[in-house]
This record gives sequence, C-alpha cells and structure tokens, in this order.
Amino acid sequence: MHKKTPVTLLFAAICAFVFCQPPACGETPNEPPQKELILPGEVFSVEGRTAFLFTPANRPDDSAAPAAGPKPWILYSPTLPCCPDKAEEWMHEQFTRAGIAVAGIDTGESYGSPAAVKAAESLHAELVRRGYATKPAVLGRSRGGLWASSWAIAHPELTAGVGGIYPVYDWRTYPGIETAAVAYGLTPAELTAQAAALCPIERIDVAAKAGVPFCIIHGDDDTVVPLGPNSATLKQRYEAAGRGDLVTLIVAKGQGHSFWEGFFHCQELVDFLIDRARAGAGAAR
Repeated sequence: MHKKTPVTLLFAAICAFVFCQPPACGETPNEPPQKELILPGEVFSVEGRTAFLFTPANRPDDSAAPAAGPKPWILYSPTLPCCPDKAEEWMHEQFTRAGIAVAGIDTGESYGSPAAVKAAESLHAELVRRGYATKPAVLGRSRGGLWASSWAIAHPELTAGVGGIYPVYDWRTYPGIETAAVAYGLTPAELTAQAAALCPIERIDVAAKAGVPFCIIHGDDDTVVPLGPNSATLKQRYEAAGRGDLVTLIVAKGQGHSFWEGFFHCQELVDFLIDRARAGAGAAR
C-alpha cells in the first residue's frame, strides 16, 4: 500500500475543507446553484444554500401558490451534492406520482446541528410561501436521520411524521464525537458535556410526547450505523414514554449499511410517508 506523505495528507485536508464546506447563511453565490436531480424538479438557492424540489408529475410548475389549499411535501435529508441518489429514484417516483413533492437544503456535513435546523427553517418558510403545507413529513437516510430527528425535536408541531432508512439518531455512534463536534462548532469535550441537550436520541422524548410517528427500516447487521443505539433505542424510548405504538421498526435481517434494494423499495415506508404528508397538508388547511 502506498504510504501517504505529510504533504499528501495536508493537500487532502485542504481539499476536504474547501470543497465540503457549505456557504455561510446569507452568502450570495457567484453562480446559480447547481445540482443533478434524479427526477424532474427545480434547483434554487435559499439564503446562499443550494436547495432542490422534486415536483409532482401532474404539477410541473410549482412556482405559485394554488388557491385550493396547501400542497403536501416531504422534507428530505441529507441533501448533499450526491443525495438524493439513483438508489432512491423508485421511492421518490412513488412520492411524486402520489402528488407529494420532496425538498431539501444542502447544509454540508452538519449532522443535525442547530445551524442545520435553522437552514431547514429557511427552506420550510420558502416552501410555505410557495403554497406547501406547514406540516411536512420528514425523511432521513443514514446520517440524514440526525437532521430529521433534530427537526422533529425542534419543531414537532411542524412534523407530520418521520421516516428513516438505516438512520443515525446518536452522533456518538456515527460520525463520532470528534467529527460531530466540528459541525456543532464545539470541542469534543464540550459536545460530550452537552449531549443531553444536543444529541437527538437523548431528546427524542420531545417528539414522543408530541405524538410524532416514525417508520424506520434498519438492518440488524449494520456496523456503520448500529441498529441498537439508534433505531432500536428510539423505539425503546418511545415505549418508555408510553408511545411505542407510534414507532414502526422494520428490521432487515442480515442486512448492513448498503445499497440493498429492499431499503429503497420498502412499500410500507413509502406508504407511511405519503399518508403522513397528506395528513400534514390536511392539518394545515
């Protein structure tokens, strides 16, 4: 194996910093936002950050608010240059064919930090301005679970339901304290000390008491995002709060953190998100 020199490592670190950092809120980019979409939709900017919107197949122009009432949608995470990807195409097609839009905002590797929640609030305000429901369903894949659960905890009144595909709910398991601390603007020691206030799994009782339902699919052989301290613990904490009936946990036997088709063609998860998005739009009327 080729040994990496200090110069090589320094160059890699500089590239990671330059190309992976999101623009600051309010920053005006020099060029229009760019993003490859797996489905028809729109790429736009919200307070200097790249956002996307998959528009329902029967409603190609979503620029104006309709008179008939709010439109259902799903808040997706993590929105990154590579996400949503082709593996999720079937799932998002089911949403848009059902008249459900999907939108997300790129906050970089922010792991559900307060800054990420604030950016999602800006996207939410923009979608509401366009006539979308104030209460979307939320979908978090992998580390996107940190964004999704942080949103549900910060705004249970604006969350119709949360779906998850092998989601992270405890950043101590992934990406780990050292990496998460950078995203939260704290030292590892400071983040550890504030876990009770900042780690989603430690505050998930807020969502439980508010009655926010979850539907999750997670493999029992996941070594990247272990089932136990993430999805299984979330269900246990809902049960402890007397709301265990609100969590559907689908355990994919023998599956790890992979592109196994079953994760992205899970009809039960799709049906849940469509139902909750529609319910959220109805509640907003």
